[in-house]
Amino acid sequence: MPTPSILVATWDNGLFSVTGKMVHQELANQSVRSLVADGRGRVLAIVGGHSLCRRSSDGEWTAIAKSEFDLSCCVRIGNVVFVGTDDARILRVDPDGAQQCLTGFDSVAGRDKWYAGSAIVDGKRVGPPLGIRSMAATCDGAVLLVNVHVGGIPRSTDAGLTWRPTIDIDSDVHQVCAHPTRPDIVIAAAAVGLCISRDAGETWTIEQRGLHAHHCSAVAFGRNDIFVSATTDPFTTQGAVYRRPIDGNGPLQLLGGGMPQWISGKADTDCIVTRDSMVAVIDRSGCLYVSHDDGATWSCPFDHVAVPSGLHIC
Repeated sequence: MPTPSILVATWDNGLFSVTGKMVHQELANQSVRSLVADGRGRVLAIVGGHSLCRRSSDGEWTAIAKSEFDLSCCVRIGNVVFVGTDDARILRVDPDGAQQCLTGFDSVAGRDKWYAGSAIVDGKRVGPPLGIRSMAATCDGAVLLVNVHVGGIPRSTDAGLTWRPTIDIDSDVHQVCAHPTRPDIVIAAAAVGLCISRDAGETWTIEQRGLHAHHCSAVAFGRNDIFVSATTDPFTTQGAVYRRPIDGNGPLQLLGGGMPQWISGKADTDCIVTRDSMVAVIDRSGCLYVSHDDGATWSCPFDHVAVPSGLHIC
């Protein structure tokens, strides 16, 4: 069986393909965000802020659609790609590249109360703009979920035509993730903890037990477990990664087996990924941690990516 490759996207230095100990850079000096499988062995991504692109299995990139908007993330349902923007819009991109702005999202209840996620640090306001930080679709394609930062998780059951809010916007959600085979289960990382839904994102419970701090930034489903990162605040120099059985109700547990108790800064949105028994985590400093046994043991094959924006295993 071929050795899986881990794709490491960065905010300003392209993408690194890590296969074993071999590292190959692509799209140098460009921004790459939101690595998503297209269902045909290829990967979708936002490149340069304005292009939805597709990467082939041999590393060739093709632009599918370009936009005047600042694009932030994407998700696929069938042959259609939904793309979020940094000013909280949603575009639908059809297989032929045709684009449509989903105007129903502009009128979701409570939108007038959304606000940008920022803070004052050393006398300066820092943080991302109001926008769409992550997107997810249930495995049956019936529900589309959008993580607005800061605006909760609006939910659509009609392919984006209409939307309803689902979670308190002050939960400050940073990533939403749908289970790959169970359409009822959705998770989210938020400033209030790990958020879990067992009705496809319609209602949520918040789990904090076991966490050293409640500010969660990234989530992913393993084969049996939920993985989530936590820090005391968005700008801390250390964070931690936890796990809990998907169907369990006990407290979250720190990862062991070679994963340090404290990683360097947070593992941010899209910075925990899984595929089969493989799990990968990358922290703010660019240290990549990889497990091939469902998170039981870990190694660090790569430790010098500048400001990663996300991961994907292919």
